Amino acid sequence: MFDQAPVGVLVTRGEDHRLVYTNAAVAAMFGERPDGEWSVDGWTCGDRAAVGWPAGTPVREALPGLVRRLSPGTLGHVLKTGEAACLDEVVVTVTGPGGASREGSFRLSLSRVPLTCGENGLLAVVQEITAHLAAARRVRVMEKEWRRIQRRYQSMVWADAHLVWVTGPHGEAREMSQGWQRLTGQSVEESLGDGWFRAVHPEDRAAAVESWDRATEQAVSLYEQIYRVRTPDGRYRHVRYRAVPVHEDGEVVEWVGASTDVEQEWQEARRRRLLDRAAAAASDISNLEEMCQEFANVIVPELADSCYVYLLPEAIGAPPASIVTERVASAVREGLPSLPARRKEYHPADSGFVRAVRRRRPLQAAFPPGRPPFPCADNVTAWIEEAGEHSLAIMPVVVEGEVATVVVTGVCGDRPPIAPDDVRLMREMLDHTHDAVSKALRFRRNQRVALALQHSLLAEPPRVPGLEIAARYQASPTAAEIGGDWYDAFVPSGGALDLVIGDVAGHDLAAAVCMSQVRNMLRALAVDRDESPGNVLRRLNAALETLNGESTATCVLTRAERDEEGGWRLAYSVAGHPPPLLVTGDGRSRFLRDARNPLLGLDHGRPWASAVEMLPPHATLLLYTDGLVERRGEDIGDGLERLRRCAEPLARAPLGRFCDELLTGMPLTGEDDIAMIALRLPSA
Repeated sequence: MFDQAPVGVLVTRGEDHRLVYTNAAVAAMFGERPDGEWSVDGWTCGDRAAVGWPAGTPVREALPGLVRRLSPGTLGHVLKTGEAACLDEVVVTVTGPGGASREGSFRLSLSRVPLTCGENGLLAVVQEITAHLAAARRVRVMEKEWRRIQRRYQSMVWADAHLVWVTGPHGEAREMSQGWQRLTGQSVEESLGDGWFRAVHPEDRAAAVESWDRATEQAVSLYEQIYRVRTPDGRYRHVRYRAVPVHEDGEVVEWVGASTDVEQEWQEARRRRLLDRAAAAASDISNLEEMCQEFANVIVPELADSCYVYLLPEAIGAPPASIVTERVASAVREGLPSLPARRKEYHPADSGFVRAVRRRRPLQAAFPPGRPPFPCADNVTAWIEEAGEHSLAIMPVVVEGEVATVVVTGVCGDRPPIAPDDVRLMREMLDHTHDAVSKALRFRRNQRVALALQHSLLAEPPRVPGLEIAARYQASPTAAEIGGDWYDAFVPSGGALDLVIGDVAGHDLAAAVCMSQVRNMLRALAVDRDESPGNVLRRLNAALETLNGESTATCVLTRAERDEEGGWRLAYSVAGHPPPLLVTGDGRSRFLRDARNPLLGLDHGRPWASAVEMLPPHATLLLYTDGLVERRGEDIGDGLERLRRCAEPLARAPLGRFCDELLTGMPLTGEDDIAMIALRLPSA
């Protein structure tokens, strides 16, 4: 039964414990005999043989190393009393093939058994446990090392500044490290469950709850979000949350997370983003008002709840006792009352606005909600009180040595007062836009000068009994220099009325000079003698070639006068210009195309045409420049038809409104100036 057993089995007899039986496993455990052969000898007591050693060999001779490890008398005590003995770890040096020795660990069990010859013997069961002990030792070493590492990690994480936490499978906080308590001031009890959400900024709380619920429902492999967390001093810092789920048997049993204060990292990322946005706004926009509005949109709501941009009078120099400004841009956070962008505002001498302009440095103020410590403009004071604003920052912007604009920002509600770092960031943003603002201001100033010069060259229409005359001029918003468009109206003699519209090629000072010359020459030629409009334009063309052979111009010259029957007739001539539009009192219209001539400045060698048209009562005659009807890439005929359809419904409108409605109703490109002059005849 024991021959093939995986454990060693041996049987001895007598007080000197001579071998009766050993199986092959014993021989494998304790090695060969010195001659290298195993003997198999029968023995008279029983039908089994001892394997490996001759029957009757004392066990202390066969297995001396094993016996020496036993306590004296152990074998005899078991044989005499029958009490079994078990030894767990017996270390024995054994010799294998070739004389190689090694240490092995064995488990030994001893018990008394009866033999067939009427005696009692000793049964020993031997199991080698060397490999098991080595593995167990390694496991014990690893467990010990793991416990040491775990204690170190817990000591470092839970006692250090790291924010570590453990939640249940559905996100309810179970453990929070001391780092969380130091950051938020919450006690352990306050932060458990859903309590830690109360430390999150109110504006971020809903998003935090939603994202965390979604993460726990979907069991994402990594949860990561950034929220603002309230600190013990009432301020907020940005904290990054990261958590991973812990699975057992395919189910999430808990979440382990860590939170890191990333305020500096977040501030730097925001700084770069806002500087890039401010620079992009300045580089993409040349109009000063649009640039200021875009800057206000960058400020709100990132840095403030409100932002107003004011344009100061030009060449203000030393600020007077008070300042009148124009608010050119405004932005407020959603949910707050709004203010119109374009408005003149009066700032008293003792206001924070005037103080900041005088000092040329930012001025900051924190105050009870709605009660600023200094006077403000009336409508701004009312807004501050209504919105509950509690902090202001007023920043003058110096361009070319003068305070050109002022940016005013404010915060309301639970938002903390504007921090000095945010003021510095806004100043840095303004510095990034300095060149663009300077360029836009120069453009604006040049445009105003050009417009003033243009208007100085345009005559005020005369008053003629029974007739209405209205004129309009609209400069191109994209051009900074004076253009060549003009209109004129004058009374030569005999009760007639001359209306003129013209356009000199170009949009610069040279065009303005040429326009002034053409206008004055035409006036002189028209009153010099009584002749048809075509002959006047012929002589004007000759003069233009002589005085300025490189310039060209377009023009329409009309003369309205009474006929013998008391009606009105119109003599006209057109030199390369869009045709006059005649709108009758019943709302019908047509263009006068019968007196077309080439451009002024070109010698074509042909007679100059004139035409005569009878004007019905209450008719309206409109002369205009091409900026009213031309659009890039479109045939001018489409623009003329559009003008006709727009003018017909205005046939009975007052003449001033007639002109204004055309300017607002026509889809203008803004690329060219527009001049127009209109004549309205009496009803009878």
